[in-house]
Amino acid sequence: MTQDVKEIFGSPGGSLAAKVRTLAPSLTRSMQRVAEAVAHDPAGCAALTVTGLAELTGTSEATVVRTARLLGYPGYRDLRLALAGLAAQQQSGRAPAITTDIAVDDPIADVVTKLAYEEQQTLADTAAGLDTVQLDAAVTALAGARRTDVYGIGASGLVAQDLTQKLLRIGLIAHAHSDPHLAVTNAVQLRSGDVAIAITHSGSTGDVIEPLRVAFEHGATTVAITGRPDSPVTQYADHVLATSTSRESELRPAAMSSRTSQLLVVDCLFVGVAQRTYEDAAPALAASYEALAHRHRSAPR
Repeated sequence: MTQDVKEIFGSPGGSLAAKVRTLAPSLTRSMQRVAEAVAHDPAGCAALTVTGLAELTGTSEATVVRTARLLGYPGYRDLRLALAGLAAQQQSGRAPAITTDIAVDDPIADVVTKLAYEEQQTLADTAAGLDTVQLDAAVTALAGARRTDVYGIGASGLVAQDLTQKLLRIGLIAHAHSDPHLAVTNAVQLRSGDVAIAITHSGSTGDVIEPLRVAFEHGATTVAITGRPDSPVTQYADHVLATSTSRESELRPAAMSSRTSQLLVVDCLFVGVAQRTYEDAAPALAASYEALAHRHRSAPR
């Protein structure tokens, strides 16, 4: 999708903006033309029939309908209604959204404001686009797993460690693997009843895809947490949890912005599992807290 589409839908447009940003990488060229037209002129497109929009974009009625459905609407009529609402919002004179582009000479107060807004938008986008059916299925698999392996490289590796630390605190067996060789050799040991989770924003990180493929082929339940729902990693995933594809900048690369949405998904997984295993999880959490409590108490004077 072009930069124009991302910028226009980057304003506070609710779930429509979130869906466009999340699904942009999965759109075909013809669907991108439909999205461009919608982004440039929501009011004009809201007034068009499906035939009219197809003619305007040089596509087919089927393409227009498929684009609407990919964005989460039952049909084109529902998309038109959403566009009409967005057009009304734009015409209301509401102040423009905060830009999240951070300049080298920005005052630190502006940096705080921009980052806070971007984090908020990223979380909202991820929550709006998260498939709760897939999430529930992943939680079920984790809650009953004999063992869970989590794969991630770089910033995603930090998220993998965060998830395994949470699972360990409620008494589950979990391992985080950032070394690709160890990840594969451990994946070979997985089987039905185990869970393997791959965390990769791009969805194309070979060192993460390879162990997930091995785990998949050995019968483990596999989960992909990625910002690209149509990326290579998903072909070996039983369940796909999509994260927001936040806009990156020179001072805030994708590795930073993606981690926020990945951590939200990880927290959703953890809380869901803790709910399912509450009778065991609650005592385990209390025990781990008590074991560390003395380290946080003030030393006697």
